[in-house]
Order: sequence, then C-alpha cells, then structure tokens
Amino acid sequence: MKADIDRLMKEHKLDAMLVVGNAQHNPAMVYFTGGGHINDAILLKKRGQEPVLYFYPMEREEAARTGLKTISFSKYLYTDFMKEAGGNLAEAMVLRLKKMLTDQGLTSGRVGIYGEREVGSFYSLISRLQQLMPKLFFEGYIKDEILLSAMMTKEPAEIERIRQMGKVTTDVVGKTAEFLTSQKTKKGMLVHKDGTPITIGEVKRKINLWLAEHGVENPEGTIFAIGRDAGIPHSTGTASDPLRLGQTIVYDIFPCESGGGYFYDFTRTWCLGYAPEPVLKVYEDVKKVYDTVYAELKVNEPFMNYQKRTCELFEGMGHPTILNSPTIENGYCHSLGHGIGLQVHEKPWASMINPSPTDILAPNSVFTLEPGLYYPEDGLGVRIEDSLVANPDGTFEILADYPKDLVLPLK
Repeated sequence: MKADIDRLMKEHKLDAMLVVGNAQHNPAMVYFTGGGHINDAILLKKRGQEPVLYFYPMEREEAARTGLKTISFSKYLYTDFMKEAGGNLAEAMVLRLKKMLTDQGLTSGRVGIYGEREVGSFYSLISRLQQLMPKLFFEGYIKDEILLSAMMTKEPAEIERIRQMGKVTTDVVGKTAEFLTSQKTKKGMLVHKDGTPITIGEVKRKINLWLAEHGVENPEGTIFAIGRDAGIPHSTGTASDPLRLGQTIVYDIFPCESGGGYFYDFTRTWCLGYAPEPVLKVYEDVKKVYDTVYAELKVNEPFMNYQKRTCELFEGMGHPTILNSPTIENGYCHSLGHGIGLQVHEKPWASMINPSPTDILAPNSVFTLEPGLYYPEDGLGVRIEDSLVANPDGTFEILADYPKDLVLPLK
C-alpha cells in the first residue's frame, strides 16, 4: 500500500523516486496520480515527503485533480536554460531537470527511476544529469522490491475496482458464450446463415466491441485460440481459423479500466458441442489441480510453494512439468500465477526461478490462479484462471466467479 512506500524506501536506502511519463497507461505514474490526461509529466517523491507533480499548463486542471502538490513547467521554461546550454535543446532539458531537483533539495543520494518514456532519449537525459550532479546516483530495477512491493497489497478501494473489472470481464465472457452457442453448424463448424465459417478473428472483434461498450480498454489484446494454437500457452489465436466443434478453445481475457487503470485476468477453456475423451481427461486433471491448490492456499505463504505443489500434482497424474524439465513446451510449462493490479503481471510472482522472500500471498494481495496443460501436437490446450484476493481474515475469494464448464452445448 502507499503507506508502506517510505518504509520500503528506508529499508532499501532509497532517498527519492523519480517517475516520468504520461498519467495514462503508465502504472507507476497512475499509482501516484490516479491517472488522467497529463502528458510527459515528472513526479518526484522524496522519502518522508509527499510527492510533487510537475505538469504542462494546458493540463493544469487534470493535475489539480490528483490532489498532489503541483508545480507548472511554466516555472522552468526551456528558454531560460538555452543560453547556458549553448542553444542545445537536449542540454537545456538536462539543466531544467537539474534545477527542479535542486529546488527540491535533492542534490545527493540514491534516486530510483520509474515510469515509461522512450528509452534512448531518457537514457541520454539521465546519463548527462549524472555528470552534472555527481552526488546523485540514479537506479533502475530488474526486480523492484520497493514500488512493486507497495503496489502488491491493495487498499479496499483498489480491490473494489478490480472486482468491478471482473464483473465487466465475466459479462463479456457470457456474451461470448451466448454468441457461440446461438450459431448454426455445418460440417462440424460454426457458420453464418450463408454457410461461411465463423472465425477466431470475428469473435475477437466482437469481444473488443463488448468491452468498449462497457467503457474499458483491452491494451494487451485477448487470447482466443483453438486447436493446436490452444496448446501454445500465449498464442493469441489465428484470425482465419474456423470454430470447429469438439476442439479446445483457450479464452484468456485481461482488460483494464479506461486510461490504463486496474486490470482483471480470467481464462476459461471451452469445447463447442462436445468434448472428446482425451480432452475431457486433460480438463479433469487441470480442474482437479485447480481445486486442490485453491483449497490449500494460506495467507502469507510463499507463492512459489504452490507452484511446486502444482508441478507435483501434475507429475503424479503423469504429465511433464517444469519442475524436473525447465525447458519443456508440453504439459505444465508455465507459472501458476502472478499479482494483478495496474499491471496485468506484477508481484507476487509464483515462479521458482530466483524467488523473492516478498513474493507471498500477503493480506490484501490480488493474484491469479491458473494451472494449465498443453499438448499442441494433439491439438489441445487447457487452462483455468481466476483472479483472487487474499483477505486479512485468512480466506481467499474469487473476485468475479463464472462457471467452469468445459462443454458449451449448442442451442
């Protein structure tokens, strides 16, 4: 939570955070500002102090809505620095940022860099700033144990927003099922009235339309894959593929609030009309593992323990897993889950590769549970996924439940 940020900064000996970029589709900036139409902003958070947001005058009202202390860039015009910069705009940008940091009393210490901007230009900016301010040390993180750790545990209002995204998501999934089951069939395929096949691409366009009607966004796309594509975990599906009866469809949908707010993450596996016996067997194995692991979840347990447990359960059923074969592409070949919030993938991580002691199912963390099995050479894949919250009382709750039926009977 935000209340943990200063403690985490102190623990990791970080004196300040510098967050850059837009206040939309930029998780770190959205976390501090709440989002909005604020472009190319700069936010400075010194340890023990409230953040300061720098903004362009045209967006002064949007900046004011954040409730943060704000300072207009009009107080730091490039023209004020161009003479010292010898007419070089890039140097003027560096001098402006140096002046902003100096005015905030930040001339030495460790500064963590967050946000999203074009990498090349920002690298040049920070590299030159480091030369001009040699007592400051700028750091980026491969594994962020500060801001992402704070973001891992949610306020009640954040959890409610994710829950509402879950309601939107499951409504769209229901519309998808209704559309599929209402179609005609011909030669084992769903077809239009004129007999032409209904395709994966057509269904995905409808999914985007239904999401847009709810006023949410789908920036990461949707996985809607059938047959062999369903057997490749993150294949998004082939647009021209027809929807055939009896083949597995992996439907993984992860929309977010408008402007890059909170995400939801959800997967179901369907067969239209009927499920062949080999598919049914694989599905039952995945469902059994899902139910077993869900029943064993405990608050504050390392998430990776359940990844290991999932591997052991699948191997006991005769399926290969990454526990003993880390490079496999069949069977169980991915992580059990991940945190979810302003990013579709965030802490806590379930991976057993270089695990962090902070990747735990902490109270008020929101995470996915998504075991799956994949056999592309057999033309099938199965995944079941829900987003859960770890409640402070030790219980776990699916934020938006939906039936887990494999077969969708055709009307």
